[in-house]
Amino acid sequence: MNGDGDNEVLDPAHHPEPHSGPHPGPHSDPDPGPHSDPGLRERKRRRRHQEISEAAIALFLAKGFDRVPVAEVAAAAEISKPTLFRYFPAKEDLVLHRFADHEDEAARVVSGRPGGVRPLDALRLHFLDGLDRRDPVTGLNDAEAVLAYHRLLYGTPSLVARLYGYQRRSEEALAAALGGGVEGALGAAQIIAVQRVLAQENWRRIAAGEPAGAVYPDAVAAAELAFERLRSGLGLW
Repeated sequence: MNGDGDNEVLDPAHHPEPHSGPHPGPHSDPDPGPHSDPGLRERKRRRRHQEISEAAIALFLAKGFDRVPVAEVAAAAEISKPTLFRYFPAKEDLVLHRFADHEDEAARVVSGRPGGVRPLDALRLHFLDGLDRRDPVTGLNDAEAVLAYHRLLYGTPSLVARLYGYQRRSEEALAAALGGGVEGALGAAQIIAVQRVLAQENWRRIAAGEPAGAVYPDAVAAAELAFERLRSGLGLW
């Protein structure tokens, strides 16, 4: 990291996690007041959150993650550095913000599945749907902007290390949705690991130059195989 405080992480007792939204700061959007629409206020926070992240990623793609100080990101977003850290507790979260909405995705799929559908079947169908939609989280997306983002992410050790925190929290949320306890934890660990391996294999082939359409049939076959192996090993799921 740079020597200007880029490595600073704010005290979690006073500042939110990256996916929980910012608190108003000296250069934040002003508080609309107690009688304002809370939905509008939340949308404004999310929009500002996204704008700061996009400004940061553009700089990181142009210059490299470790070559861009946080102060430069703050200047590009037209906010102060302390305000930036109110939105993003660590520099890495400026990039990994895109994963925040996926953190409890598997748990939401399980909790919201239709009656009579087993958890593993719901997760399998959701992953296959993601492949069909070329959801970047499945690794099956060859849009240049997505490829550039993945190169930035997987080519920066500090980002990969922090990504494990998102995966761990995803695992914990899924374990709870599966009923908790050792059984839930074991099932969640296997499911999250399988999804990660499938996505990384898709990304590896696309990064090597194969178009997403050419990889798609193999990606579907690999997913079907993986979930069948999970089903035989996890029994009730």
